[in-house]
Amino acid sequence: MRELIERLHEGLPTAAVLTDPDVTASYAHDMASFSEAGAPAVVVLPRTVEQVQHVMRTATALRVPVVPQGARTGLSGAANASDGCIVLSLVRMDRILEIDPVDRIAVVEPGVVNAVLSRAVAEQGLYYPPDPSSWEQCTIGGNIGTGAGGLCCVKYGVTAEYVLGLEVVLADGRLLNTGRRTAKGVAGYDLTRLFVGAEGTLGIVVKAVLALRPAPPRQLVLAAEFPSTAAACAAVCEIMARGHAPSLLELMDTTTIRAVNDLAQMGLPETTEALLLAAFDTPDPAADLAAVGELCTAAGATQVVPADDAAESEMLLQARRLALVALERVGTATMIDDVCVPRAQLAPMIEGVAAIARKYELTIGMCAHAGDGNTHPIVCFDGADADESARARESFDEIMALGLSLGGTITGEHGVGLLKKEWLARELGPVGVELQRGVRQVFDPLNLLNPGKLF
Repeated sequence: MRELIERLHEGLPTAAVLTDPDVTASYAHDMASFSEAGAPAVVVLPRTVEQVQHVMRTATALRVPVVPQGARTGLSGAANASDGCIVLSLVRMDRILEIDPVDRIAVVEPGVVNAVLSRAVAEQGLYYPPDPSSWEQCTIGGNIGTGAGGLCCVKYGVTAEYVLGLEVVLADGRLLNTGRRTAKGVAGYDLTRLFVGAEGTLGIVVKAVLALRPAPPRQLVLAAEFPSTAAACAAVCEIMARGHAPSLLELMDTTTIRAVNDLAQMGLPETTEALLLAAFDTPDPAADLAAVGELCTAAGATQVVPADDAAESEMLLQARRLALVALERVGTATMIDDVCVPRAQLAPMIEGVAAIARKYELTIGMCAHAGDGNTHPIVCFDGADADESARARESFDEIMALGLSLGGTITGEHGVGLLKKEWLARELGPVGVELQRGVRQVFDPLNLLNPGKLF
């Protein structure tokens, strides 16, 4: 321990090396339940690439594991510390280095907060689409590590589609540049994509080149009430089958609606079983909303209400963004699942989760990025009740098994971390696991980077 701290101080300012146990304990875990966290030996907060390289060279020399972190808003335990590790927090590397409106790119450090980047590019008439619900806190580095998504994915896609190039510090301290700044580029293997979603197990991202889009028109939102989730899901399938391109297509069940009303007194309709939010940022969003409203009515919607203006639209979107926070107040603890299924299987997925909730006598709120089949069942329980906690964990596993049985995946955007290691192996199969472990071995032969995560 003494040698580790001394060596770290050789390349880092005193204020960047934290050893007080009370302080380091606050960096031990992210927001995931049921994910073990160890006690870090030290927390380091570098500001430069050279300082990150020094940390990794020190870790390699002394064979000390390193756990990279952003804002710790993750939901899978991917940022959880292991005993005796170096926690490498990148939140102080928070500069937007460049915004280029000609090539439509931004160059940023990993600690830049998603919302800060979004507002900065908007000032130049540009748009960075990925917008996780935690966008006011989460960092670009964390978004890259988990392959984050957000509400707009149905039209604009996820983080991986916007990362053009990366600068990465490898486990031994070498600096790797991947990708490009150009609109096109197919030279060699696509190592950039390999790092997106790798959860810090292959290297430390210290710079990213991100693609931007022209700012779209202000979107308008429609809210449709349904007597059943099956009817709402039928509407989703019809909207997509008819070729519509909503900028957002979100679903909340009645449990979620009531929780949001209790939290924010938004006056959402609590008599409905499912509320579908559809948005368009097209040149004539009112016309698109009218067409989608007709499809919702045909699918069984009891009421369809298009927003009159941007302010009303933003209120509806805020209700959806509050879903997780609201459901966290239902119990003393939550487990947030992240199962993505084909759109045609959305209704069986949601109905299956409702059956699991009844089986385990638990409250499970459901919100979903319905347009791309990404469901977020949120299991609410009393963390101090051992029996209820055990039932919550069992329900979580049954939900993932249900998703796989419907042709889905265990995670659409939250990542694997510690929480879903077993399920990743089931999804990939033995050959897939073997090959992915082989890739990891190439980048990190000493298994120092975020050990115990993914595999």
